[in-house]
Amino acid sequence: MIRLLLAIALLPTALLAQQWDPRANDELFDQGSLDSLLRGATITFFDDGQSKFFEDGRYTYTYANDGGTGYGYFTIMENSTICVEFVTGFSRCDMYVTDVTGRLIVITSTGDRFPTRP
Repeated sequence: MIRLLLAIALLPTALLAQQWDPRANDELFDQGSLDSLLRGATITFFDDGQSKFFEDGRYTYTYANDGGTGYGYFTIMENSTICVEFVTGFSRCDMYVTDVTGRLIVITSTGDRFPTRP
């Protein structure tokens, strides 16, 4: 019981409060597959924003058109989610899935879906 409480306490708080609603045909990742896909990779969204997942756990999000960069550290969770603790103190968790066409989609806690470029 103590181990369970400790494990819950160590989860990023944002994860505990969020509910995602993937579509029936979305495919979720296991932790190892999501790590292999994104660690060391950069994904680009259709607005030209970019998420970069560094090998050492650092994370950056660069807004399109030189709109600035957010810096943080990411943790890949077991439920197809990645949580980011930004250096500003803000944190967020998003679900990563592939849709029926095989495209990587990022789903926010509010249900917004952001497809990535191939």
